[in-house]
Amino acid sequence: MKISVFTTAILALLTFVSCNSEPSLQKYFVEHTDKKDFIAVDVSPSILNLEKVKLSAEQKEAVNSFDKMNILAFKATDKNQAEFETERKKVTAILKDPKYQELMKVGSGKDGASVSYVGTDENITEFIIFANRKENGFAVVRVLGNNMNPNNIMTLMSVLKESKIDMEQLKPLQQLVK
Repeated sequence: MKISVFTTAILALLTFVSCNSEPSLQKYFVEHTDKKDFIAVDVSPSILNLEKVKLSAEQKEAVNSFDKMNILAFKATDKNQAEFETERKKVTAILKDPKYQELMKVGSGKDGASVSYVGTDENITEFIIFANRKENGFAVVRVLGNNMNPNNIMTLMSVLKESKIDMEQLKPLQQLVK
């Protein structure tokens, strides 16, 4: 009897400890992926179509550090401006968490963009791009990878110029541009 009470107490404790109620971008993405006014796209490295491109060792390292990209966009309309403001404030509040280290901010007030990251300078696990504009909505882009660093991201940007991007993976985002 003592053992089963002790085991139950340990399991309950582990359950409570493992339930983290802090907001995070990952939770935000999961909770909003299927909601009205949101468009979610997951992009794999295959979007770059680099099979036929000769890459330098540095470029290969940059591409290999990139695992996937998650995009969540909110399409603003005249009818959903209150919801747009609410959701924009939620994302802004999440990005104020110290684990999201801001690299750069562009624009002012309610229109603009920011680039943040999670990890250390030499081992970045996630880059976050958050752009918002009252007339269009907002988009949050999570670039996930292993051992990414700012040099890898800059190199990856140069590789993008050489790639033949598979636009089929980005098709759902066309609704946002219309």
